[in-house]
Amino acid sequence: MTLAALAVFSVLIGVVWTLTESSPRSVEERFTDVEGVLDISLTVLRAGVGTDNLDPEPHSTTHQLLATLASVTGALAPAVLLGIVVIKMFALRPFVWREKASISHAWTADFPGYAREHAESQAAIIAVRFYNRFDNLSVVDLRARAHLRYLERSPHDGSLVIYKKWLKVLDEKGQPADERYWLAVERGAPFTVWIPVGAPVPELPFTEIQEKDLSRSYGVKLLVRLTARTVRLGTEVADERWFDVDEGDFELGRFVPLQPDLERDVWTWEGWDGFDELLPPPTAPEED
Repeated sequence: MTLAALAVFSVLIGVVWTLTESSPRSVEERFTDVEGVLDISLTVLRAGVGTDNLDPEPHSTTHQLLATLASVTGALAPAVLLGIVVIKMFALRPFVWREKASISHAWTADFPGYAREHAESQAAIIAVRFYNRFDNLSVVDLRARAHLRYLERSPHDGSLVIYKKWLKVLDEKGQPADERYWLAVERGAPFTVWIPVGAPVPELPFTEIQEKDLSRSYGVKLLVRLTARTVRLGTEVADERWFDVDEGDFELGRFVPLQPDLERDVWTWEGWDGFDELLPPPTAPEED
């Protein structure tokens, strides 16, 4: 698109240049000389990318302005193009998300204290999983936050109003907190953001989360946002994932866990084949 814009810019400058040049030839004769118009347009294109210069007529203000415009473009265009290429090449999105968020009983959370506390509870908990896909990128100071976005009718005029709610997540102690923090993110190792629902979820879509009734809400989405820093590059990275409550982005069941083995490479750990799958439901004991 940028190159196309430069080409159009070059043709326009070439046309104006030809119209305003001091020449005994008529305007019709000038534009009949297709080769001459093409030559000046190509010269403008080279000037527009900083590899050539236009030679304006000494006493032509119009030519001086056109040559200055081409030179300024030639100074800025390479920087813009280089910036686009660099941003595309080095824009970091190191995290790979599990396809769906899983919902299971609260006692299935990976925190012994929280699990014991909810051992007799029917309340549910949401698990959002992700991992760092880069082998040569160290990520530290990772923070995860969760938000709920929903629309409801205004009590004033009935119009839809967008609302947002900051959801609690389980911190490193298994206690509800505003964010989850990890000091370092090992390559490949999956991480889980646990979001308490605070109510049973017998079926989907769920209609309540953390004391918020969603039965009269529209367009309900859950947002999980990650922010972190890279060690060697010294840059910040951020990523987010939206989960639509009504579009099948949630599933009932507990995710398939990985089996860490420090003697093997992380990508050979048992469980990767089922990263986006659920554990089979427990079978009821057979009666005698």
